[in-house]
Amino acid sequence: MKKNLFKYLISASFFILTGCSSYHITSISRTQVVVDSHYDANPDEEATAFLDPYKQKVDSMMSPVVGHLARTMSSDRPESLLSNLLSDILVWTAAQYGEKADFGVYNMGGIRASLPQGTVTFGDVLEVAPFENKICFLSLKGSDVKQLFREISAIGGEGVSHSVRLVITKDKKMAGLTIDGKEVDDNRTYRIATIDYLSEGNDRMPSFAKHFDLNSPAGKANDMRCIISDFFRIMDKKGVVVDAKIEGRVVVLN
Repeated sequence: MKKNLFKYLISASFFILTGCSSYHITSISRTQVVVDSHYDANPDEEATAFLDPYKQKVDSMMSPVVGHLARTMSSDRPESLLSNLLSDILVWTAAQYGEKADFGVYNMGGIRASLPQGTVTFGDVLEVAPFENKICFLSLKGSDVKQLFREISAIGGEGVSHSVRLVITKDKKMAGLTIDGKEVDDNRTYRIATIDYLSEGNDRMPSFAKHFDLNSPAGKANDMRCIISDFFRIMDKKGVVVDAKIEGRVVVLN
């Protein structure tokens, strides 16, 4: 069906360009060009010389080591090592902003790569968090917190910090929710650490847009890549190899 649609689009394009329908596709062929290390065998010397000063500058920015990781970490729903780590970092850094968060939320869509076991460089962190997302803190009523986690359930899970325990049914409905071991109180105010992109209600979590008392600091130092790097540097100075574990923060019922 896709092949026929493609032929139709090509034919329509010819009709638009020529103003008539006298052209007919008789065949379509394609080839695949694999771009791999084969092309590195005989690099163009002039191009290499031109790019070298830029490469050196980029390498000097990306290669510094920020810390060490106990195991390779990636992101996946409903719960993953990397999403757990990043959500915990959101809560960990709250004190530096004069905040205390009840929980943190980091969207899976904002995690763009895995982190390698062993040495972690700033370049590794940049691949994980390439966007200009900044940390922010906001408040939601308990009733809106429940709705937020209904939305997270409908997605199949997001990165949430250690205090959260969310149970989702097979059909992606919220079946249970506790924060710090307690049921969510509709009338209580909860403080949440997240990123500014989510605070606007993006990525299928519109309840975030109901926030109040927003603390959203500007400046490059508040980019998540900088905060993640700072976390690794501080842990490294303490001699800590960063680790995370799956602990049932988000569970889908069988």
